[in-house]
Amino acid sequence: MHAAYQEDGGRRPGDGEIPSTGGGEAAENDREVAGHGAADPPAAAAGAADGGRTGPGGDDRRSVFAAAEISRALSRIAHEILERTSGAGDVVLLGIPTRGVPLAHRLAARMEKVEGNQVPAGSLDITMYRDDLRLRPARALGHTAVPAAGIHGKIVVLVDDVLYSGRTVRAALDALNDIGRPRAVQLAVLVDRGHRELPIRPDYVGKNLPTSHREVVRVLLTEVDGEDAVLLGENPGLRGAPRPGRRQPGPASGAGQ
Repeated sequence: MHAAYQEDGGRRPGDGEIPSTGGGEAAENDREVAGHGAADPPAAAAGAADGGRTGPGGDDRRSVFAAAEISRALSRIAHEILERTSGAGDVVLLGIPTRGVPLAHRLAARMEKVEGNQVPAGSLDITMYRDDLRLRPARALGHTAVPAAGIHGKIVVLVDDVLYSGRTVRAALDALNDIGRPRAVQLAVLVDRGHRELPIRPDYVGKNLPTSHREVVRVLLTEVDGEDAVLLGENPGLRGAPRPGRRQPGPASGAGQ
């Protein structure tokens, strides 16, 4: 089921992000996996000669999406949006902070270059619509910037860096509902890592990246981190932990309880 909803179809689900556990989602809970937070400290940026990197917790991360590949993926997504929306005349791009915002502006620039018409782009803060507000410490509010023309009757394309459980997109749809009533909502993501917990599917994907729940996906963008890359590594906090959904082995037969 797509994240899009039509005027006659009512609202439905929302999207996702990435839990602090590195895979399931007490929210896209922390979006640290997707790179929706501050940039890694300098130690994380130290790259090995083979393209590997060492994260703050000593975890090795390897590049799975280089800068040139990211650029090509965004160009392809821009063309796909233009084709599916007949030139994007009624399209509004809204990026989900943090890294969804620069991605939305990059897409808008590419679309304008092809069509010659400006495509409005802005940002949509979802902080107060997250489903884990009561479970986590207080968060600083982000910035919502909706283009002057608004979103009523428009085709809104939500833009995010990583799609994981789907909870971030769900929150974005709730936030969007308080702003206006678009004609349709679509979803564009740079990376889809799977493991959905809600019935949400992106309309435009830069890269499908199979991952395990133990792995961490980190998106770096020049506007935020000084470089473009997608890194994949193991979450140090989950090493040796049982896989979600698996029962822990019980005591051996005859052992005391």
